[in-house]
Amino acid sequence: TAEPIEAARAVRLAEHVQYADGSIVSRALVQKPVGSITLFAFDEGQGLNEHTAPYDAYVQILDGEGELVIGGQIVNAKSSETVLIPANVPHAVNARQRFKMLLTMIRG
Repeated sequence: TAEPIEAARAVRLAEHVQYADGSIVSRALVQKPVGSITLFAFDEGQGLNEHTAPYDAYVQILDGEGELVIGGQIVNAKSSETVLIPANVPHAVNARQRFKMLLTMIRG
């Protein structure tokens, strides 16, 4: 189940997910039929193998720098940058260094 953040309060999302040695940590903030919002913390050397999703995905880097491979193209994104991963395009995530990201999936 999703763990909502407190309403009507400014928060630093990067503080709501912590790094763990040798792991990927995720925290769902929203899980609804129309979409989901999930925080991730990737330790150095971790990643997600190439996969596809039937919906557009927006990745916002919150801390550090992440490597996304989208349709075979490498995209290095840094803190405060956002990348659109189009629906049905193969993509992967690689942590050359520790980084945190917010993943927003829009269904429909």
